[in-house]
Amino acid sequence: MSVAGAAQGAVLVYDAALNGPSESPPNASAGVGFAQVTIDNAANTMAVNVTFSGLSSPTTASHIHCCTASPFTGVAGVATQVPTFIGFPLGVTSGSYTSPLFDLTQASTWNPAFVTASGGTTAGAEAALLSGLSVGTAYLNIHSTMFPNGEIRGFLSLVPEPQTWMLMIGGLGLMGAALRRRRLTAAV
Repeated sequence: MSVAGAAQGAVLVYDAALNGPSESPPNASAGVGFAQVTIDNAANTMAVNVTFSGLSSPTTASHIHCCTASPFTGVAGVATQVPTFIGFPLGVTSGSYTSPLFDLTQASTWNPAFVTASGGTTAGAEAALLSGLSVGTAYLNIHSTMFPNGEIRGFLSLVPEPQTWMLMIGGLGLMGAALRRRRLTAAV
C-alpha cells in the first residue's frame, strides 16, 4: 500500500525477522527474534510486539530506526522513544514485549531528534515513519551490552491483507492450470 493509500486511514501491519547478520555491521550473534508493528493511521496509534531469544548478552534498548538511504540496508537514527520503548525488558537475553498503545500524536512516542528532522511536529514524524515503512527503510533492533549499536535487527515489511493473499493464491492456481493445459496441448 502506498503512503497516499495509507493516508486514507487503515490498519497497517509490519513484520520483521530479527538476527545478527541483518545488523550493520553484520555480526555472528545466535540471537533471533520477531517483531510486529501495527499502525492505525486513522486513530494515530501504534502497537509493538517483539519476541527474542539467544542474545549473547543482556538487552540495553530496543526501538525503531528510520529512515535509511536505501531500502533494507544501512543505518538510520532512532525514530521512536529513546533510549528504549517504555517497558521493554532490559537486562535479559530472551523475552517478549507487548507495548502499550502508543499515541503517535504525542511527543513522548518519538525521539525528539526525529521529530525535529521531520518538520518539527509529531504529524511530520508519523508521516516520515509511514513513508519509511512503505519503502523498506525502517527497522527495529535490539541492543545489548556486547553489541551496544545493535545485536539483532530486521527491516519492517508490510504484511499483505488476507484479500491480497487470496488473490495471489488464486492467481497462482490459474497460472498452474494454464501451464498444465499448455503441456497437455504440446504433448498431443
